[in-house]
Amino acid sequence: MLVLLDLFSAGIGAGIIALGAGIGIGKIGAAAMEAIGRQPEMSGKIQTAMIIACALIEGVALFGVLICLLIATK
Repeated sequence: MLVLLDLFSAGIGAGIIALGAGIGIGKIGAAAMEAIGRQPEMSGKIQTAMIIACALIEGVALFGVLICLLIATK
C-alpha cells in the first residue's frame, strides 16, 4: 500500500511540475510577443531573453521531475 502511495504522489508531483512549467513558459511567450508587437526593432534581444528564461524554467522542471522519479524508484 505504501509503495502505491509513493508512486501516486510521485506521478501527481511530476504532473504539477509539468503543468507549472507549461504555464510559466506560456506566460513568457505571451509577454515576449506583446513586447515585440510594441517594439519590433528590439525583437532579437527580446527573443534571446525569452529563450534564456524558458531554458531556466525547463531546467528547474527537469530537476523536479527527476526528484519525482527518484521518489518513485526508492
